[in-house]
Amino acid sequence: MTTMQIATRTASRRRPKVVISDDCLDHLEALAQGAYQRNPDLAERLLEELGRARIVPAGKLPADVVTIGRRVTYRDETTGEEATVIPVYPEQADIARGRISVLTPIGVALIGLAEGACLPWRTRSGETRQLRVLHVVDDDTGATGGG
Repeated sequence: MTTMQIATRTASRRRPKVVISDDCLDHLEALAQGAYQRNPDLAERLLEELGRARIVPAGKLPADVVTIGRRVTYRDETTGEEATVIPVYPEQADIARGRISVLTPIGVALIGLAEGACLPWRTRSGETRQLRVLHVVDDDTGATGGG
């Protein structure tokens, strides 16, 4: 194996950076704690992501980072399919409007990622796929940014 192949393999196993705004952190932690009874694996994944996240003031969250209420377009690198969703808190979820709960496998995978980030994620059926964030915009204005 060449040095380039080793570097590529190592990079593909490294998880991308996660950035969370301080105004979302407490709510996300409480949701994860509450989900332990119903879905301990998903709750653990969310807490793991929050634990490795860089926490920033809400006004300093980069415009290209996925957060609650921002519209995100992503691609499943395994299938090539693209989708656009808006991560929301569970009580605001409405799949018909593309509003997905942060307490779903895709919601946990997306939260805190920046445009261009790629990571492995597990589907509800336990399949592992690669997911790439293509674009993030504020849902209300259609402009990049928001919070």
